[in-house]
Amino acid sequence: MSNHKIHTLDNLSLQEFDSETELIPLLTPEDEEEMNNEELPETLSILPLRNMVLFPGVVIPISAGRDKSIKLINDAYAAGKTIGVVAQKNEEIEDPTPNDIHSIGTVARILRVLKMPDGNVTIILQGKKRFEISEVITEEPYITANIKEVAEKRPAKKDSEFLAILDSVRDLAIQIIKESPNIPTEATFAIKNIESQSFLINFVTSNMTLPVDEKQALLSINGLKERALETLRYMNLELQKLELKNDIQSKVRFDLDQQQREYFLHQQIKTIQEELGGVSQEEEMDEMSVKAKTKKWDEKTQKHFEKELSKMRRMNPQAPDFGIQRNYLELFLELPWNEFSKDNFDLKRAQKILDKDHFGLDDVKKRMIEHLAVLKLRNDMKSPIICLTGPPGVGKTSIGRSVAQALGREYVRISLGGLRDEAEIRGHRKTYIGALPGRIIQSLKKAGTSNPVFVLDEIDKLSNSHNGDPSSALLEVLDPEQNSAFYDNFLEMGYDLSKVMFIATSNNMSAIQPALQDRMEIIKMSGYTIEEKVEIARQHLFPKQLKEHGLTTKDLTIGKKQLEKIVEGYTRESGVRGLEAKIAQVIRNAAKSIAMEEEYNKKVTDEDVVKVLGIPRLERDKYESNDVAGVVTGLAWTSVGGDILFIESLISPGKGTMSITGNLGNVMKESATIALEYIKANAELLGLNPETLTKYNIHLHVPEGATPKDGPSAGIAMLTSLVSVLTQKKVKKGLAMTGEITLRGKVLPVGGIKEKILAAKRANIKEIILCHENKSDIDEIKPEYIDGLTFHYVKEMSEVLKIAVTDQKVKNAKV
Repeated sequence: MSNHKIHTLDNLSLQEFDSETELIPLLTPEDEEEMNNEELPETLSILPLRNMVLFPGVVIPISAGRDKSIKLINDAYAAGKTIGVVAQKNEEIEDPTPNDIHSIGTVARILRVLKMPDGNVTIILQGKKRFEISEVITEEPYITANIKEVAEKRPAKKDSEFLAILDSVRDLAIQIIKESPNIPTEATFAIKNIESQSFLINFVTSNMTLPVDEKQALLSINGLKERALETLRYMNLELQKLELKNDIQSKVRFDLDQQQREYFLHQQIKTIQEELGGVSQEEEMDEMSVKAKTKKWDEKTQKHFEKELSKMRRMNPQAPDFGIQRNYLELFLELPWNEFSKDNFDLKRAQKILDKDHFGLDDVKKRMIEHLAVLKLRNDMKSPIICLTGPPGVGKTSIGRSVAQALGREYVRISLGGLRDEAEIRGHRKTYIGALPGRIIQSLKKAGTSNPVFVLDEIDKLSNSHNGDPSSALLEVLDPEQNSAFYDNFLEMGYDLSKVMFIATSNNMSAIQPALQDRMEIIKMSGYTIEEKVEIARQHLFPKQLKEHGLTTKDLTIGKKQLEKIVEGYTRESGVRGLEAKIAQVIRNAAKSIAMEEEYNKKVTDEDVVKVLGIPRLERDKYESNDVAGVVTGLAWTSVGGDILFIESLISPGKGTMSITGNLGNVMKESATIALEYIKANAELLGLNPETLTKYNIHLHVPEGATPKDGPSAGIAMLTSLVSVLTQKKVKKGLAMTGEITLRGKVLPVGGIKEKILAAKRANIKEIILCHENKSDIDEIKPEYIDGLTFHYVKEMSEVLKIAVTDQKVKNAKV
């Protein structure tokens, strides 16, 4: 409902009515009855209205500006003051024809004519009855037509449903007046004082903010009850819209009030900070702008920073996004864009540092020196990605620290073990709460240069989850062709990682996806020999642990013999972590004696080692005698270094079947089957009676059944064991072997040779049988480590048997 359409005679200021015009109050039931009894003239002048519909009983002002309308009003006012008012179908038509107006309208009485200074005429009309145009008589100078009355269908006086509808109309009208800020509250008195049922409906309908078409549709409804229902529906809609509008306005008003309050508080805080000597937000942003001028940015990065800084200047400092934007810009300023540390290319010094920090590891140190040499010559070489792989505790991580020290670069290390969120590498988008850059960018910020030595520790321990696959995110980081523009989600810009020297470490290369392996240069680090471990303990571990326990060499010393006893009897590993723990245990015992003022040996003896560490439990890899047929010494590779294993066979009366035990894998079982089939196929050449193979069952066993074993390298040892037991001949004393076999009788090369040879030497083995292709592996081992060993290089199984199986029968031979 709108205020400009609620009209009573009080607010129309009609004091200048002539003597024949009476002041008309709100329509009463008596007035309505009198109006209904009036007879309509047969012919009426028709006044088209542009955007208005007149209802019976309602008083409205109308402004007339068209010549035809003004003439019609003048003529009608001079005559009977009664005209027909009809709404136009299209309000834009300036000169409507009979086809442009609705057929149903309202007979109106002209109460007053007011001439305006601009030439327009304003008239006050009161609706009387509804009519329908039956025939148009003239169109000039204005439309006149024959009309007929449209009867109104009224409900019974005591129709309870109709009375309820009227009450609802009255109540809703009062609610709408209260909700609408534009309608004066005095209008409620008019609603309450209306007694006529039809006038109440017409009055409310006339003052509702409805389109002309919908109001015309309401006027055309003959049944008063139906019109009342339809009016009620429109009122409900209007009330809902008003309530929603008021609700939105109150929320907006609250938000504005809150913002203004925060703004004034912020201005006060700013003033207080300035008085106390603090830094205001403007000063902080100015400082950022000054600092940005010192950065070695390219033009693209400079423009991006300035754009983000201007965005920050426009933000409300109390908004949550302000803090995120400040962190973002601070990261930009703290990152070492195009800032590089100067490399120290003194290769002799670098060699000394690597030798001082690491005993052995010649291949690794050689590769590092080669890289530094090329870097020195080119000075702009993209750093390759080096991956050091090997068992735990062999010094993979510390190599990176030594290289950084040798080069004079910053050293950065991140552990990738258990990392399963891609965002840890690439960062989060800054729109997220708690967003951070990835660990790569964070580490460079901490390093302060764009060319540190960056160690990616435990790269094989990465795992994936619903948060993405971090190893796939590393593909971009570890590719020299791509990482010159590494994209971090938080940074939202490419960052150059091509000058970073990445060194990755891993224990198991099979756990790394092939695409990532392909981007790295793999350098294998094998375990240390006993001699190397003793030297590492003497030069590095023992002095380090003495210092950590507050002792000096004056308080405690240890000899090579005792260190070797600790290595052999108490540790079984490729690295030296367990050895360091045992040495620390020995030193702690001495520290306790010093603290308690007890006597102790300042030079550690064998008895002291046994007393502190207990009885040696690991001295088991010793060669056993060859008095029993079918027992052969094989060589095995484990994750903690090499080891020897024994393969046993025996025969018992039966039907020629073979049993295999010892927790063996499929490949190892296949090797045993191949060996037996080779023997069956070449029984006569081997000096075996074919009947022996059908009268005896064979059982082949590899001791330590709880330990899983697999691989093809025990093939020639199984073959030798089976021939020995079937012929009941001794195997050559002090002999071990390793190699894969084929059905054709060929011996194939195997891996892990260095570890296996060192294990054989620990077990006091003197001779070793290998495939001839493994000779290159032996040549890479330092001569002092294989001193006293004899190697037999073979191509055929027959050569193996010729060397390994003697002509001497064992005691109590079964066959």
